[in-house]
Amino acid sequence: MVLDPTKHADWEIAEEAESRMKTVYELGEKLGLNKEELLPHGHYVAKLDYRAILNRLKDRPDGKYVDVTAITPTPLGEGKSTCAMGLVQGLGRRNKSVVGAIRQPSGGPTMNIKGSAAGGGLAQCIPLTPFSLGLTGDINAIMNAHNLAMVALTSRMQHECNYTDEQLGKRGLRRLDIHPKKVEMGWVMDYCAQSLRNITIGQGGPMDGMTMQSKFAIAVSSEVMAILSVARDLKDMRERMGRIVVGYDRQDRPVTTEDLDVAGAMTAWMVEALNPNLLQTIEGQPVVVHAGPFANIAIGQSSVIADRVALKLADYNVTESGFGADIGFEKFWNLKCRFSGLKPNCAVVVATIRALKCHGGAPIPVPGKPMPAEYGKENVGWVEQGCVNLLHHIETVKKAGINPVVCINAFYTDTDNEIKAVRRLCEAAGARVALSKHWQYGGDGALEFADAVVDACEEPNDFKFLYDLETPLSKRIELIATEVYGADGVSYTPEAQVKLKRMEADPDLKEMGTCMVKTHLSLSHDPTKKGAPKGWTLPIRDILTYKGAGFVVPVAGAISLMPGTASDPAYRRIDVDVETGRVKGVF
Repeated sequence: MVLDPTKHADWEIAEEAESRMKTVYELGEKLGLNKEELLPHGHYVAKLDYRAILNRLKDRPDGKYVDVTAITPTPLGEGKSTCAMGLVQGLGRRNKSVVGAIRQPSGGPTMNIKGSAAGGGLAQCIPLTPFSLGLTGDINAIMNAHNLAMVALTSRMQHECNYTDEQLGKRGLRRLDIHPKKVEMGWVMDYCAQSLRNITIGQGGPMDGMTMQSKFAIAVSSEVMAILSVARDLKDMRERMGRIVVGYDRQDRPVTTEDLDVAGAMTAWMVEALNPNLLQTIEGQPVVVHAGPFANIAIGQSSVIADRVALKLADYNVTESGFGADIGFEKFWNLKCRFSGLKPNCAVVVATIRALKCHGGAPIPVPGKPMPAEYGKENVGWVEQGCVNLLHHIETVKKAGINPVVCINAFYTDTDNEIKAVRRLCEAAGARVALSKHWQYGGDGALEFADAVVDACEEPNDFKFLYDLETPLSKRIELIATEVYGADGVSYTPEAQVKLKRMEADPDLKEMGTCMVKTHLSLSHDPTKKGAPKGWTLPIRDILTYKGAGFVVPVAGAISLMPGTASDPAYRRIDVDVETGRVKGVF
């Protein structure tokens, strides 16, 4: 029995579908895996030994590479993960060999407003509860590795305060002389905890550490997560882990995890996490889950390793980038593809009539409150006006030289006239357009979508980066701001200006990638500005150094690396059946 998504919650649909799941052994057989390449975590979740798989299949040609991105979302999201799962299921219905590659959800949004990003309706990744609640422990490993660096840093600072150089030397240590006001790193946890954005640590006596200002960020924004996203193998990860800059000394020289003698132990936490996770859609297609979300404050991509594995195992790899094309796709384009050396065949831009209305003048939806009634009524004018945002993202994809496919992620409240308006405007802009009803009908509802993607993948493209690595950092930021966001220019706070000059003078930083931090709710830095804003300047308030991951991180506007929890979060509706252990309410 398949449940009707108009009458049942996502978790109920997932639970019913889980009664028919393939075991990981059946999935492994379908993928042609050898027994030792599959590392089971129970019956329905497994790790994949990426080294064994890539070594065995090194001479096999890669499959087609499809990225799923979106327009600027409403605060409720646009169903990008749902579309990715729908496309995998649609390609499966067309008898294509396909693997999805998506990101592991963070506990922050899972317990907050947005949900677990498993998809929705009849296009989901399952089993839902393990997927949503920790999976195989990758994010836990990231938290432990990251926080171990902070333990090493703070304990070292305490000992340097309490011991002379001679006493330090007897303990095999040299004085690093870390400046307490130049500590770049903070702590991480996998929840949205706004009260931890700014904290004071070390209160008490001399044995309680140095008193100083510190901070928490959400775990998936950690540089360790970024390293997991871009590392090619364990050797590459170990080298990157040692380059993480934790702060600066009193002579303004960087202090790294290698200087703290902690990089090896940090990597030890991450050895198993390097192996991607194997799950499935509710229709039984394999899905590789690896790395994390939040492209607004992190790289927000499924990992390079996951994509390399998926491209060897199937004829099509459907991967996913976070939020809109201005953020997630831009990082896929200029960071992930640069690190991996992979070239995409097609990019999907997901759009909903709901979001187009929001960009066209409808009231902005508020998370936790009922959708405004205007969204349930036909308004072609709002849809047409909102298409200015969609057309902007189409042009961004075309600037990368990639074939764009617009997926209209259908809601059963959409009208024919609204859908026709989107088709007309997008086709005039040179994009393929497909209406997809995967949420309501699963793979059968995504056949038009799958066909459009197959056609786009058969056409040649002219993939190219937005900037060369020799381009100065200030010019790169300007290019992203003007060419991708539509800004007139860039401004800097005095602090950011000082860091910019230092970074442009540092030969080690000149050729690193650029990973922007910016709100996902607008093309600009201001989340209230919808559509395609004109006549504005992008304000850069800070620039962080992720030397291990291999990029610098300009921070635009007021966005924080630690999101906040809303007044009506999802955890209020999540509970457990104490007789069966069944978790209900996760979505």
